[in-house]
Amino acid sequence: MTAVIHPAAFVDEGAELGVGVSIEPGAVIGPHVRLGDRVRVGSHALLTGWTTIGHDVRIHHGAVLGSPPQDLKFGGGRSFLVVGDHTEVREYVTANLATEDGATTRVGAHCLLMAYVHIAHDCVLGDRVIVANASQFAGFVTVEDWAIVGGLTAVHQFVRIGCHAMVGGGSRIAQDVAPYVLTAGSPPRNSGINRIGLQRRGFSLATQEALERAYRILFREKLSVGEAVSRVRAELPGVPEVEHFARFAETSARGLTR
Repeated sequence: MTAVIHPAAFVDEGAELGVGVSIEPGAVIGPHVRLGDRVRVGSHALLTGWTTIGHDVRIHHGAVLGSPPQDLKFGGGRSFLVVGDHTEVREYVTANLATEDGATTRVGAHCLLMAYVHIAHDCVLGDRVIVANASQFAGFVTVEDWAIVGGLTAVHQFVRIGCHAMVGGGSRIAQDVAPYVLTAGSPPRNSGINRIGLQRRGFSLATQEALERAYRILFREKLSVGEAVSRVRAELPGVPEVEHFARFAETSARGLTR
């Protein structure tokens, strides 16, 4: 099936289009853009820079993907934006190229970026991440698989948000959010592990209880991070999710939301 391109759209002859691509009126596709099969580009969207879009991605009206980073260090070299398969990019989302030559800003597969979300240079989002409306990610933010970020949330540069974590709307996140944890506010406060999310994703009761115990050791027993991590590993050996939780904590450069 050939691409369907509205006459009022502009597609540079250097762009690469997969089969079944659909491009609506007013959209602009730049010369270094690659679109996977069955990508749908909404009206007046702009896809520019060295941008690669995976298969079955839906890009809505007014989104801007692959624009230069908002970073004074950017020298105009070749950096990249990659968006994974089956991701949905809603209205007026912006996602920038990385800053350094050869570096990549990355959004994983099966993600949902709701309207007005901003993904700055050098961010890396894992798979099945949901970011709600008007959330803003500064540069070098990392979000692991299955995390959810509520609307109107501001995330400081270099922050990490762990897998299966849930950040409540209107939060200001200046430190790392541990995996599997619920947090919200400005400043944010943790409120236990993301039990409902873990249940929905099929985690066993034993794993949930182990994570709950690890959470209490780290955040409720007034230990240093090093002491807490050692105790978690001693009390809860052999649980991969707990080990990931412990490893995330001990490698935090910005400290953890509590």
